[in-house]
Amino acid sequence: MQKPLDCVWSVLELDRKRNIIQAFSTFITNIHFPNVLKGVLYNGQIKRVCVPGLNCYSCPAATGACPIGSFQAVVGSSKFSFSYYITGILILFGVLLGRFICGFLCPFGWFQDLLYKIPFKKFSTKKLKLLIYLKYLMLFVVVGLLPILITNNVGMGSPFFCKYVCPQGILEGGIPLSIANKGIRSSLGALFALKSVILVMVILLSIMFYRPFCKWICPLGAFYSFFNKISLYSYDFNKDKCVNCGKCRRVCKMDVDITKSTTHNECIRCGECIKVCPTKAISTFWGYEKRNSSTRIIGKYKNI
Repeated sequence: MQKPLDCVWSVLELDRKRNIIQAFSTFITNIHFPNVLKGVLYNGQIKRVCVPGLNCYSCPAATGACPIGSFQAVVGSSKFSFSYYITGILILFGVLLGRFICGFLCPFGWFQDLLYKIPFKKFSTKKLKLLIYLKYLMLFVVVGLLPILITNNVGMGSPFFCKYVCPQGILEGGIPLSIANKGIRSSLGALFALKSVILVMVILLSIMFYRPFCKWICPLGAFYSFFNKISLYSYDFNKDKCVNCGKCRRVCKMDVDITKSTTHNECIRCGECIKVCPTKAISTFWGYEKRNSSTRIIGKYKNI
């Protein structure tokens, strides 16, 4: 017999379940909300722990550290040594969940989802697939190489992605701090203007295109994409149940054909394909146990 909470959860639509998880994740990663009103940062011990999604360290409410910002801070240090801690946490997140993090746990991903709900003409990104490689350029060059290669007089590199590109930094950090803190507000200059323009562009694009930042720019999404093929949480497609209706392919906003690849780098595990499949040929699973009916190794089935 199901418990009352289990019954309530089971009847909720997938979209609502996902929104609840996204909202809860955003709240947990930004739990110190009173700091927003004070214009100060939380600097407790837990701030050293990286959160899985893109969430700016400079956000007054931030609970933990942004993994991209933390990695750049380490590689840009004059006493640079490879960060096993940060890299290890990122690998752990990737092995456990892959790009499920992008689809369910990332605050900036949820922000784009909300923007896309605004009534406006929508455009497909299927003819813009080459742009997905930009995020790998961001990961390897802007995040990885530039802080090492371009340094100041004392050998310190800048966190180039956070400083010049990341719209989450200005949304969560720059704007709230400048509103609440007069000293910060008086020191704003060209860099704040540049980041504001980038944020506005991302907002406008997110209203017309589904998750443009995730698809084309985000280095964290690029990193997690390498783990979609091996993550413990994944999807399975049962070709024997498939009736080739094409609904899963048409509904996917990440331009993935799940019938061809259940481990595609761009799949954020949003569950839309599962929702529309008339024969339940697509399932979620956790683990690596083999099963004959599957197109890949699978474990215990459990739909979201």
